[in-house]
Amino acid sequence: MGNKKRKKKAQLPFRINILFFVVFLMFSVLIMQLGVVQILNGEAFQEEIDRTIQDTTKIPVPRGKIYDANHNVVVDNKPLYSITYTPAKGTQAEDRLKVAKKLATFISMDSEDYLDGITERNIQEYIYLQDIDKAEDRVTAEEQKELSNSDFYKLVLERIPEEDIDQDKFSKQELEVIAIKKELDKAYSLTPQIVKNEDVTAKEYAQVAEHLGELPGVNATTDWDREYPYKDTFKGLLGSITSQEQGIPAESEDYYMTRGYSRNDRVGKSGLEEYYEESLRGRKEQIQYTTTKSGRVIDSKTIVEGERGKDLVLTVDMEFQEEVDKIVREELKAAKEKHPYANRTLEDAIAVVMNPKTGEILAASGQAYVDGEYKNAELRTLYNANLPGSTVKGATVLAGLQSGVITPGQYFYDRPIKIGTLKPKGSYSELGSVNDLLALQKSSNVYMFYIALKMGGENRYPFPNGSKASFDSSAWQQMRNYFQQFGLGVKTGIDYPYESVGYVGESGNSPGLLMDYAIGQYDSFTAMQMAQYVSTIANDGYRVRPHFLKEIREPGTSEEQLGSVYRTENTEVLNKIEMDQSYIDRVQQGFRLVATVGTASELANKDYMPAAKTGTAESSVKDENGNLVYTENLSLVGYAPYDDPEVAFAVIAPNTGTSEYRIQHNMASRILDAYFDMKDGNDEDSEEEEN
Repeated sequence: MGNKKRKKKAQLPFRINILFFVVFLMFSVLIMQLGVVQILNGEAFQEEIDRTIQDTTKIPVPRGKIYDANHNVVVDNKPLYSITYTPAKGTQAEDRLKVAKKLATFISMDSEDYLDGITERNIQEYIYLQDIDKAEDRVTAEEQKELSNSDFYKLVLERIPEEDIDQDKFSKQELEVIAIKKELDKAYSLTPQIVKNEDVTAKEYAQVAEHLGELPGVNATTDWDREYPYKDTFKGLLGSITSQEQGIPAESEDYYMTRGYSRNDRVGKSGLEEYYEESLRGRKEQIQYTTTKSGRVIDSKTIVEGERGKDLVLTVDMEFQEEVDKIVREELKAAKEKHPYANRTLEDAIAVVMNPKTGEILAASGQAYVDGEYKNAELRTLYNANLPGSTVKGATVLAGLQSGVITPGQYFYDRPIKIGTLKPKGSYSELGSVNDLLALQKSSNVYMFYIALKMGGENRYPFPNGSKASFDSSAWQQMRNYFQQFGLGVKTGIDYPYESVGYVGESGNSPGLLMDYAIGQYDSFTAMQMAQYVSTIANDGYRVRPHFLKEIREPGTSEEQLGSVYRTENTEVLNKIEMDQSYIDRVQQGFRLVATVGTASELANKDYMPAAKTGTAESSVKDENGNLVYTENLSLVGYAPYDDPEVAFAVIAPNTGTSEYRIQHNMASRILDAYFDMKDGNDEDSEEEEN
């Protein structure tokens, strides 16, 4: 038993030796492998180790196009050659200067736009990078100890002698390098910065594209600019986009950055471009880059395909818009030529045409006389507010009927009213006995005065001249509430970044001012508000939101083809005026009388049976010599056909002097003629196509 145990113990060292030998072999192989990795593949594996996280950059895409109601392109994209720079992380100023010097051998930056933009600071930085040691030696070690890095750098630049930064001492090529570096310095990491795109030649584009390997971060690509086939027509309302240099507005940086924009992205800065930015912007192409710690890109792949912005289809017919512009411009010119006062005071004329049932804007025109030239100024349809005159009397009559201070068919004798010591107030002449219909037909001021007085609590009729009128100031808010139901004095709700609500005068205890308000001689309104007002009457009391957009389309499969409908702009009823339908019918009847036998009888005998209301508001303006000149705002609103309205309009010519030349009647008549002529022509074309 004892011998067997000793023999078994003698076998243990041998097994341990074998185990140690195996372990030794394994370590030897491992050491050899580590040697191979370190010596033969060390550099490749070190790059793998040095990899950072993957970064994603977003490449801009073309904006959506804008079409008119007949699918004619109104705003297009014009492709441009573009040279961009996308710095890697950790790129230093010295690196950008090297790129700038190389890039200067392929592209020219000698235009005034580039060279004039070179600042003293740009030159100082260039000189500093040319000889850093020499520049820094101008600051003593003692001075450096007291300064932060940024303050030290600032002092180094300041110590560069004045004569060294004289721009005239630099060659054209050096200035181009400085100009290029200035653009490169604007770039953010992994965000493409346009270096040059407005005048890149095909040769420059080809040379840069051929030498991209020598130009870290530089790319030859395509950019886009907005193009307007109809030139200036409707351009003011279309709006504009920021330039590459401007990028996103600084005051709205947080808004845009949280929505995936880059700082140098171009965005809509006004008009429909701004209002529909979210649709027009498109979806950026997203490229994922893998970089080393030194910033060198070693891999890239597209993770999101780019898609250009969605297209807008507007309600505006550009052929009709051009015709309305022509009519307004010709009538403005004629008024200035035929009337001496108008020649001194009349500066613009405005027209809005819309579908009263849907709110679709068919045309919006403003023509202005500026520095001896006639120019498009369609923004005035939304921005400029003017006294409307008697055009608002439809709202006044309805306010009187609905409030119960008058009844349908009630008569008042039209002769001047004198309150206390105030000057008498009357119509353009004594019109005799008039009811609500005749008051609209003949445009009686006195009838509206009695409505205002009665709403204020003064019920004496006829009013005893020279007496003091009873007046409850709450009548102001009551009257304005009625007017606001039509869109007068409030926003129309139009799809636009800004619109004026007009001027709202102070209310008070003066019955005379409320009388002025009742005839359109106190608060002021825009042409768009006036168009919505008359549309509400035409539309049986339904106030609809005016809009420029008809539909939004997906990008088409080709440049010539529209894509599928993404969204349609439906009719939106903002409110139904709180007035009896029989009262609305009565005002409609009164407007029809105006256009047949009343103050707008120029519209009589038209096949399209219009209804209308004229307006003349007294005003005054200073002429070129600073003298106060009496003027009149001439306006006209209406719709057609009377029995089934499909078009409504508002035209106004502020400060026309006197009404000897009836510019508002001529504009309205010609605009309606043009609309129905085009409509009839389109109907005939449709019939021919069907046949």
